[in-house]
Order: sequence, then structure tokens, then C-alpha cells
Amino acid sequence: MKFKEYPYEHLDEKFVESEYQNVEKALKEAKSYDAFYKAFQDLDALNRKVETMSNLSSVRHTIQTNDAYYTQENDYFNELIPHVQNYRDSITKTIWNSPYFEELKKHVPPVYFLKKEFGMKAFDPSIIEELQQENKLASEYQALVASADIEFDGKHYSLEGLQVKMQDEDRETRKRATKAYWQWFEEHEQELGAIYDKMVKLRTQMAKKLGFDNYIPLGYLRMERLDYDQNDVANYRKQVLEDVVPFDNMLYEKQRQRLGYDQLQAWDEKIEFLDGNPTPKYDREEMVKRALKMYRELDPETGKFFEFMVEHDLLDLDSYPGKAAGGYCTFMPDFESPFIFANFNGTSHDAEVLTHEAGHAFQSYSSKENFPFECVWTTMESAEIHSMSMEFFTYPWMKSFFEDDVNKYYYSHLGGTLKFLPYGVLVDHFQYEVYAHPEMSHEERMATWRRLEKQYLPHKNYEEIPFLERGGWWMRQLHIFMDPFYYIDYTLAQVCALQFWTRMQKEDPKAFEDYKKICKLGGKLPFRQIVETANLKVPFEEGCLKDTVKEVEKWYENFDESTL
Repeated sequence: MKFKEYPYEHLDEKFVESEYQNVEKALKEAKSYDAFYKAFQDLDALNRKVETMSNLSSVRHTIQTNDAYYTQENDYFNELIPHVQNYRDSITKTIWNSPYFEELKKHVPPVYFLKKEFGMKAFDPSIIEELQQENKLASEYQALVASADIEFDGKHYSLEGLQVKMQDEDRETRKRATKAYWQWFEEHEQELGAIYDKMVKLRTQMAKKLGFDNYIPLGYLRMERLDYDQNDVANYRKQVLEDVVPFDNMLYEKQRQRLGYDQLQAWDEKIEFLDGNPTPKYDREEMVKRALKMYRELDPETGKFFEFMVEHDLLDLDSYPGKAAGGYCTFMPDFESPFIFANFNGTSHDAEVLTHEAGHAFQSYSSKENFPFECVWTTMESAEIHSMSMEFFTYPWMKSFFEDDVNKYYYSHLGGTLKFLPYGVLVDHFQYEVYAHPEMSHEERMATWRRLEKQYLPHKNYEEIPFLERGGWWMRQLHIFMDPFYYIDYTLAQVCALQFWTRMQKEDPKAFEDYKKICKLGGKLPFRQIVETANLKVPFEEGCLKDTVKEVEKWYENFDESTL
């Protein structure tokens, strides 16, 4: 069955409420553990159904944001999900108070109960209205960004589509494209700032209702930071400043010299080579064919997985008007199907979608039979290990996408992973400041971003783009609006992925086997234990970042730049 044939069922609120009430009644009235466990299995089946329809609706909405039916369904789920959360929270308390609770713990992974504990602390029926408003604001932000229609050189572009011009070989073209891109954000600054201000105040209000001083501890609970805290993250940010920023400054200086510019401007940052960045040499259809060949050759399990994705049309990769921005992978439990959503734009990003998002998809495909379904997906920072590591494990096949540009790809991609770390930490630090001081005005938030940006990204030069000099870059970062505190995850995972890359350099035959092992585990363990199971170092450990940077530095020292 193809994705377009997946049947969608509108879930009536009364029906959903009744189903959850029936499950809770069965759990309460169970006269034996077998009866209790049967009710628990029924709960899992119901959760899978709700998750499947919610995700199917969301995918079809983001594929075409102007589709009236799925826009309506998306809005409906924004209202319904907080109620579902309430039903689930009530059932969790029933399970906790059951005489069969201890027996259940013998048959369900411990992390399931840890997640539920976090969930109970992060929810109360008194915040349902705020959760509904938060969902509406997230959809409002997404719709506003998706509506961007920028005229450039006589053609119309979405924000995603314009980025190919922002990486044009011609410096003047990318300068004009960069200015046009940020002009859209400046023209919508007040709207975007107002949406974010409402979000910050709403989230702070939720936190205070739940007994927290501000949103930060609630944000950590909602992100399921199961085995690390704010102190670990603060120490990690410090290590990034000490060990990564100086190395990145060296990379940016080498880039400036290679390009032959007096200064590296905002429109030059993404350009590594004067004759242009490496780009895939094929269209989307051919790239998918080559990706299929790549995954078949990488491993029998990845081959079987990608065949499933292609056969069921579970990749929507083209960029077109009305399609939401960004890229993601989601999972529909009842169809045991991952789904990859992206916006191809003719840059190296296109190849990375077929590795990064495919890493997420492979993980959920590998762990799709985990029970209960909450243990299919890992927590966010662990999930990014699978995606970012797949980018490295597929290195040997990148020539089939980039051809003669493959060495340029290796050079820029590896450097890009290190350049990303300070930016990812900046996004996290900015949110920490915002939610610690929710009373900030829009102007103060802009100034806070720019102040932190100068620490983590001191190379930034915003001549001729005053909007960025005032601190406007953060407005393009979807996660800041829609998924607060979901960004440090990428950097933690990147450090883990770089450790897999190091093992590949040393031709460690167990590296990919360890990778497959944690993909199958899915969400059965918290972050630190997953990292240790993969035989990697936890990024918070003193010296981990220093050692990681040292390995990358060694690669650059030995790289023959005449091959670029």
C-alpha cells in the first residue's frame, strides 16, 4: 500500500474519550495480572491509533498547507492532543496505584516508567487550555513561514527555495539573495516577535501553574532529559567555548584565505570554495535510486529498510509552493511506517536528507516492534545519534552523488559538523536566557541573541544587514518557536556521531554493528546508557570534546588540499 492510500480516520473527541475511559476502567477492575496486562496492551493499541492518525494528518497538512481538509484536521488535533494527554495522565496514575504495578515493571522497559514520571510532573488538567493555545501558535508560526513568497530575479521562491541562490558561485548573486531572504524576516519581524512573546509567556504561565519558578525545569521534563540536567548542559557549553570555538575560528580563517576575501561576510559563510560548493549531480529521482543502491550495499538490513521506503512512497522530497518549510522524519505505528519529509533545493543538503533523515527512519523501522510504542522512538538527543551517524557511515558512497566534487564534500561536511556545535549551543543558551527572564521585551531578546552570538560565533560579520546586527538570526530557527530546548540534542548527538567517524577512520569492524544495536534498542534506554551501549563516550565527560576535536584536527592536517 502506497502512502497516499493509507486510510485516514477522523477521531471524534467523544469516541477517543470513551475509549480511554474503557481502558482505564479495565485497568482498575482487573481481577488478575493477566487481565491487567491485557488492558495495558489495549491501551498501547489505542495510543498507536491516536499517534498514527495525528501523524498522518500532520504529514498531509505539511505536504500541502493550503489543503483545507487537513488544515482543519491539524487544527482539530491541536485541540484534541492536550485532552488525550489528560486521559493518558489519568491512566498513568491508575497504573501507578494498581496492585499489579510491580509485576508490570518486570515486563516493560524501566525507561517507560521514567518517561511517565516525567510526564506526570509536566502535566496537569489546569494547563490544557495553554497547551491548546501553544499548538495554535506553533501552527501560526509554521503557516507564516510557509507563506513566504520572495521575488528574486523575476522568479518566486519560498524561504527554502531561495537558499540555493544564497549559495550561488557568484558573490553578488548570493549577496542579493541573502539580503532578500533576511528582508522577508525583517518585514515580518513584529509578527514573528509577537508570536514568540505569546509563546514565552504561555509556557511560563504553564510552568508556574505546575509549581516551577520558570519554564526551564518544565522544558527539561517535556524534552525528557532523563539522565542529565541544567548543570551538565552548562558545563558542556563551557567546553564548547573552550575546545570548539578556537578550532572553528581556524576553519573560518582558512575558508577566508581559500576564497581570497578580505572579510568573510554573511553571504560568504556557506561558501567553502570559489568555484562553488559541492552539489549533487543528479535530480531527485536519480538520487533516490542511488540511495537505494547505497543502502543495499551498506548492509542487508538498511537495504531492506530503504526498499520499504521507496516501495510505499514514504519520501516527499521536492520543494513547492504551499509546502511547509524544513525537514523531518515521523513514524506511523499502525502502518509500521517511517515517513521522510524534506525540501530539496539543489545543495548538498539534498544528499544529507537521504542520510540524516534516513538515519531516523532506519532507527524507527528497526525498533518498530518495541512494546509499548513509547519505546519505539528514543529521546531526542539519542535519536539524533542515529541520523548524524548515518551521514558518516554513508561516506564511502558519496562519490555516487557528488562525483568529482566528493573530496570537497568530505572537507566541507566534516568541517560543518564542528562549525555547527557552537551554533547549536547558542540556540540552547539563548532559550535558557529567554525563559529565565520571560519579562524581556522583543528588543532585549534580539540584543541577548547578538551578545551570545558574539561569544559562540565571533567570526560573524553582518555588514549591510542591520537586521542581523540587531540580533534577528534566531527568528529563522523553527525549533526556538515550536520545540523549546530541542537543539542541544543535535550537538550532543554530533559529538557521538564524530566518535563513530573516528572509529571508521580506524577501520573498526564493530562500529556499524554497535550502530545497528542502538537502532534496535530504540527508546528502551536513556541517553547516557545508549551512548555507553554503543561503546562511545558521553559528551558531558571532561575531555570528550577535546579528544573529538583533536581527531578532526588530525584529519585536516593530513588532508591534501590540492585535491579540492
